[in-house]
Amino acid sequence: MSLKHALQKTLAEAGSVLERLTQNQEIHRDIEKAINLCVKAYQNQGKILICGNGGSACDAAHFAEELVGRYRKNRKALAALALNEAGVLTCISNDFGYENVFSRQIDAFGQPNDIWIGLSTSGNSENILRACQTAKEKNVRTILFLGKEGGALKNKADITIIVPGETSDRIQELHMLLLHFMVEGIERGLFPELY
Repeated sequence: MSLKHALQKTLAEAGSVLERLTQNQEIHRDIEKAINLCVKAYQNQGKILICGNGGSACDAAHFAEELVGRYRKNRKALAALALNEAGVLTCISNDFGYENVFSRQIDAFGQPNDIWIGLSTSGNSENILRACQTAKEKNVRTILFLGKEGGALKNKADITIIVPGETSDRIQELHMLLLHFMVEGIERGLFPELY
């Protein structure tokens, strides 16, 4: 297969999962609920904690930096923390096991007005499952972004968003698209004058 043909196949596949997302009204409603939950948290002086593994860790960091920094326009900084600092991850992993790298941080930072967002393309990440359990114990509201059929994490959070796609790359692309829209939605809720 030539590179040109491979590119066309990749774009068609990406277009197909995007079209499925475009048509999925349940996801649209859940994203709106997630945005409203985050806006309310910020209005109550809460923060957002977010985490994932591998590429999802990068997506988590990108989401947090756009809230703390900016998305498209300048506005007040919003408190958001990606739970992926290397020293913390390796310390917890070494002392408590990798399955506890996120739950330990939620135990340290989570407060009742906060939101925790977990990203897992498979829905089966043990450390995300434990993080979700700890968030609930700390009275932190929970949002999950999953893929495939949702895996073991399906229906474990206050809001669960399962995007279409069977491979991690397509799922992560849709997660990032929706996370970008969440930043915009949070800004629209808190800073309507920007829009």
